Amino acid sequence: QVQLVESGGGLVQSGGSLRLSCAASGFAIEWFSMKWYRQAPGKERDLVAEITARMGNALVADSLKGRFTASRDIAQNTVYLQMDNLKPEDTAVYTCNARVYGVDYRGQGTQVTVSS
Repeated sequence: QVQLVESGGGLVQSGGSLRLSCAASGFAIEWFSMKWYRQAPGKERDLVAEITARMGNALVADSLKGRFTASRDIAQNTVYLQMDNLKPEDTAVYTCNARVYGVDYRGQGTQVTVSS
């Protein structure tokens, strides 16, 4: 049974940092692409970062490069999103996503709120 469980969100002041975690179970993240998305109220869901299958290359949206970093720990079967120098516009629900054998899975999401 595939499960994705995010954690690490919260309230932070502008300029602060958070590290989100996504613990996966039911499959090995090493072999599947893992993605972070975010969705702010009234806005579309945006792709934040992707960690590619096998090689584990971390790709971050151009607008977030320099502030956000994605990584994975194969042994822990967990992916991470390090967010630095956070801004109020980063406020959103962040979700972890994976496509496993053709089926899309999404975690419940974690709320990130950045105060000015």
